[in-house]
Amino acid sequence: MTDTFTKLFNTYNWETTRESIYAKTSADVEQALSNTKRTLDDFKALISPAAAPYLEQMAQLSRQLTLKRFGKVIQLYVPLYLSNECNNICTYCGFSYDNKVKRKTLSPIEIMQEVAAIKAMNYDHVLLVTGESHQHVHTDYFRKVLELIRPHFSNISMEVQPLDLSDYKELTPYGLHTVLVYQETYHREDYKKHHPKGKKSNFEYRLETPDRLGQAGIHKMGLGVLIGLEDWRTDSFFTALHLSYLEKKYWQSKYSLSFPRLRPFSGGLEPKVEMKDRELVQLICAYRLFNEELELSISTRETEIFRDHIVNCGITAMSAGSKTNPGGYTVAPESLSQFEISDERRPEVIAQMLRTKGYEPVWKDWDISLAR
Repeated sequence: MTDTFTKLFNTYNWETTRESIYAKTSADVEQALSNTKRTLDDFKALISPAAAPYLEQMAQLSRQLTLKRFGKVIQLYVPLYLSNECNNICTYCGFSYDNKVKRKTLSPIEIMQEVAAIKAMNYDHVLLVTGESHQHVHTDYFRKVLELIRPHFSNISMEVQPLDLSDYKELTPYGLHTVLVYQETYHREDYKKHHPKGKKSNFEYRLETPDRLGQAGIHKMGLGVLIGLEDWRTDSFFTALHLSYLEKKYWQSKYSLSFPRLRPFSGGLEPKVEMKDRELVQLICAYRLFNEELELSISTRETEIFRDHIVNCGITAMSAGSKTNPGGYTVAPESLSQFEISDERRPEVIAQMLRTKGYEPVWKDWDISLAR
């Protein structure tokens, strides 16, 4: 059997790693900033408390590196929630199985109604999202959805339950371009606490999902943790470790990172660790300084003011006009949302904001014809 990330992950200890991050000094930060190619140890310094006074310098470097690699372009995308059915109990999610709410899975007709609304907003890149229910949203359902919407989008991403290698291989020919799978937290014990029931409670199966994606030859993978479940610095180091491993092993794939902070939902969980806006800026800049090729995405979970300012610090993609409930655009606006959004501005308003800042809003990731 091919080695997976689990083998490397098991050589690390959470507490030892955490202590090493918090032990970093200003000298370590200055060394990391002076390096042209930065290591995982440099990344520890850049996310440490010692780096806080260097935020302005980090932001300037991050901006320079982003402009050099990506230019003044921001990709816009929109989520299409297909279902809020879920068999998992998750302490932080509105779709959790133990939330006694009305469940909905979109039919083909309803999906096309949502597609029409999304196309009317100019989007050519869609992110398909579901809860995790193998009875309702399974590989056959996903295949039929991809067949249905593929003619309407140049780029299709998916954020659903982790699947087997054979499932990813089956779906890729139908236009699946990107798969996002967030570990939520790399703290094994706390992961179990937040996922007490359902297939998602299997920590290692989720941890090894990107390996299966790499073996299936997926074009791009999205990683991340839910910021607020555990110490964000330690979780971010393990994300960077995971990313570094994947890039070396599955070098033909591209990679993106998102930064979801724990947001309120029906029954809400209070964050264990509160991340301040300045700390999120620090983290985004640290990732850019660590990896110049990495795509960095910010969602509508964040406020208008924050999203307007973070554009200049390394972000390459952002959602706009998002609805986090199945049928939220036209079919069922009042159905249960996964979490509350903060930036409710329409896509055209976000696009104009980007133009005012000198950026070009792009409504799709790539054109399928370029791959032929």
